[in-house]
Amino acid sequence: MHGTTGTTSQRNVIVVGAGPTGLLLAGDLAAAGVPVTVVERRRQGISNLTRAFGVHACTLEQLDARGLADELVTTGQIVTRLRLFGSLALDISDLPSRFPYLLVTPQFEVEKLLMRRAEKNGATFVYGAEVTGLAQDDAGVTLDVRREDGTAETLRAAYAVGADGVRSAVREALDLPFPGHSVIKSIVLADVLLAQEPDRTAAVNGMGTAFGFLIPFGDGYWRVGGWDRTRGEIPDTAPVELDELREIARRAFGSDFGMHDARWMSRFHSDERQVPRYRVGRVLLAGDAAHTHSPAGGQGMNTGLQDAANLGWKLASVVNGQAPEGLLDSYHDERHPVGKAVLRSSGALIRLAMAHNPLQRGLRSLLTLIAGNVRPVARRAIGQITGIGYAYGAPRGAHPLTGRRVPDIELQEGRLYEALRAGRFVLITPRDTEVDHDERLTVAHWASDRRTTLLVRPDGYAAWASETAGTESVAAQIATSEMRVSWRPARRRTSIPRN
Repeated sequence: MHGTTGTTSQRNVIVVGAGPTGLLLAGDLAAAGVPVTVVERRRQGISNLTRAFGVHACTLEQLDARGLADELVTTGQIVTRLRLFGSLALDISDLPSRFPYLLVTPQFEVEKLLMRRAEKNGATFVYGAEVTGLAQDDAGVTLDVRREDGTAETLRAAYAVGADGVRSAVREALDLPFPGHSVIKSIVLADVLLAQEPDRTAAVNGMGTAFGFLIPFGDGYWRVGGWDRTRGEIPDTAPVELDELREIARRAFGSDFGMHDARWMSRFHSDERQVPRYRVGRVLLAGDAAHTHSPAGGQGMNTGLQDAANLGWKLASVVNGQAPEGLLDSYHDERHPVGKAVLRSSGALIRLAMAHNPLQRGLRSLLTLIAGNVRPVARRAIGQITGIGYAYGAPRGAHPLTGRRVPDIELQEGRLYEALRAGRFVLITPRDTEVDHDERLTVAHWASDRRTTLLVRPDGYAAWASETAGTESVAAQIATSEMRVSWRPARRRTSIPRN
């Protein structure tokens, strides 16, 4: 049987993949009134393997802008210190964020909230369906889909987004390269109980031929993972025994902490890869389909969710006729450099943890000493791991705030991230200023006497700012599209932006 599904208006979007990245994007598009269909290979009700376990501050801010963060926090364990290589403790409790911590919670808790929001906003889901082909033209994208029963179907949309993971069928259909290499051939993961619990920090360490990490969940279980250099290549399908992980932990941490009663175990290999382009015509890639990193720092799922937050409002604006198609190029320009930077930072962590010869371990000791005693270095590391240290490029001569993440500012009307829940730009003006505006904009006022006029994008980054703008100047900036599309490539900030 062969059928064709799609809308004649070609205002719809197909998102391939119902992991965290695809679900956040689908929820954003549906909330903006864009008809969206999510195509998922898994059957309905089958969750992803819970490899991701940590939600960082920048991601929690994005979830806060969707009214989900406070509920998610109740599902997990708050961790305010990251312990690296035994001696380096990074305190993240003073982050300039409403969420100065790492939230340790299983990936399925994130998916559950995002799924509920996407369904509530009207997203349609097609389960048990695999993409087998893709073609695009000037008017839209055609996807060939095969269901589990062998039924073939053709889906048509204005745009398509591949958020279907490391083995992305969308990326393969585009014939895009995925250059990179495997970093670790066989990582063992498990959720276990510990007879002797260490300090409730997120710990990463490596000694000799073993690398390991310990992450506390809030329900008594700990996520334990590790790699044994001496075991060589082991296929991902090889069975996992708890004794293997006990031995890795003893060599990496000096103890196996009496681990017992594993409720979940898995084995996988870790790659570092990134596509050269996040956009090919009317098809875009996000999350693990566009980049994959080592597990050090727990940045993989977070980077994908940030991709979705950046892409969602732009794609909705284009589909709804509120912005030119060129706005979609800024998605690649802004997010590709961030993905590349995450590859570097997570790769550096994993290589330092795996240091085994005297020269490498000496370098690790030196870097640990510097990071532990030089505050700017520690701030840079924390900013990269938590995501709040990244900023997007801005046109030459722009206000210093342009392109930077905006903290959760107190407004006369409440908090900034509450105002962002409408999915619109938020214009923050001095308390005595009034601005004529349309439905695409929310106008708010500083709670303080600050005179800056600041335009905040729906993803929480500054689009434009002025210290002297009057009402006419603000209105002119809002009316022109250049403020939305004239970004230069993103650059990495070396410090955490503060309000």
